[in-house]
Amino acid sequence: MRNTLIIAKRELNAYFATPVAWVFIVIFLLLQGTLTFSLGDFFDRNQADLLSFFQFLPWVFVLLVPAITMRLWAEERRLGTIELLLTLPISQTQAVVGKFLAAWVFCTLALVLTFPFVITVNVLGSPDNGMILAGYIGAVLIAGAFLSVGAAFSALTKNQVIAFVLGVAVCFVFAASSYPLVTDFLGRNAPNLVGLARGLSLVAHFENFTRGLIEARDLLFLASFIGFWLFVNTVILEHRKAA
Repeated sequence: MRNTLIIAKRELNAYFATPVAWVFIVIFLLLQGTLTFSLGDFFDRNQADLLSFFQFLPWVFVLLVPAITMRLWAEERRLGTIELLLTLPISQTQAVVGKFLAAWVFCTLALVLTFPFVITVNVLGSPDNGMILAGYIGAVLIAGAFLSVGAAFSALTKNQVIAFVLGVAVCFVFAASSYPLVTDFLGRNAPNLVGLARGLSLVAHFENFTRGLIEARDLLFLASFIGFWLFVNTVILEHRKAA
């Protein structure tokens, strides 16, 4: 555990060693603010809640989360420091989890900085803060899910742009798989896959949190999803090391 935390601290410091972290946070807050209060018709609905905030959040994550993870392993491979990292007295699992935790903490920090949105809706009305809290818990979990996908694809290549594009593409698939356009297409061409597509949709599981429902099956799915992609990440590194 100590080695994992050392790696996490190293990676977290690396985020803030360059302007990239601050640029990401500013873009994230501007996007969420614009989408929530302008495109989300917040004031026109005349209802004090953060429904529009949570509706747009997964899609902002699809675009921005791979930007956080694209450098995790690709940069190590490009600079040739991955061999040094993997020869240190730590296991590959510890390295994978440590880097993932750093990205997760960073993304959680960006979410925490949206707290003024919560203050705003409480000033304007009397929202269900329990529902908002559940939505934030779900947001942290799906952020972790997207991060685990992005980290795995970062380990696959030393080109950060390729890692970013692959991360966005795969995250989009897991976000959109429960939408009517997808399920209707599958219903006509592969009806047996409709249930699978809905079950694998991160957005479908996240929506329960936004309704104030924290259910064991959603927690188990998201934890298993993160664990699976971290395992894939470890396998990719093992293969690269052997090669």
